Amino acid sequence: MDTLSYKTISANKETAKKEWVVVDATDQVVGRLASKVAKLIRGKYKPNFTPHVDCGDNVIIINAKKAIFTGKKETDKVYTRYTGYPGGQRFNTPEELRKRPDGMDRIFRHAVKGMLPKGPLGRSLLKNLFVYDGTEHKHEAQKPKAIDINQYK
Repeated sequence: MDTLSYKTISANKETAKKEWVVVDATDQVVGRLASKVAKLIRGKYKPNFTPHVDCGDNVIIINAKKAIFTGKKETDKVYTRYTGYPGGQRFNTPEELRKRPDGMDRIFRHAVKGMLPKGPLGRSLLKNLFVYDGTEHKHEAQKPKAIDINQYK
């Protein structure tokens, strides 16, 4: 038999090559940026992607305050949360959330969480996302690599 034998490589937690990357959110649309970040966190851009393993990168989003919404979403979109008490349903718009110290973190986490798998894997993947309003972040020791998010599809 003159055929080549190829083995399918399935990554696991030990063999996954996780990197730290920095993404600049300046003038980026929130939803489009979130979909690319979700793919980075999941590891979809890597050749050894395995669906049931955390083989993606740790993503740091800087300048989150400078991200934009298209159309009237800034004022018309509504985020709903529930405190757990009777009558405890709370509503916020992106405009109101931007004024809070952790507002953009909540907006990006909500957007990325919806694009990750549901269940224990998705919850653990969301811990690989770090959002900062300014250019400073506390992950310099990991030597993150700055990437241009616009080159990804």
